[in-house]
Amino acid sequence: MAKAASKNSKIKDTKASADAKNWTKVIRAVRSPKSGAYTFKESIIHKDKIKEHLGQ
Repeated sequence: MAKAASKNSKIKDTKASADAKNWTKVIRAVRSPKSGAYTFKESIIHKDKIKEHLGQ
């Protein structure tokens, strides 16, 4: 049988999940000047700074 989760772990997870909603995974396609192929750069950014990051 599976082990039941304790109440303490649920309380900690709700606080972490509330903070996690402020972060977003951004995937950008970047073209290589050498070969012309596209590569993808992944980064996790705070939701308030997404426009700054994409403007670069």
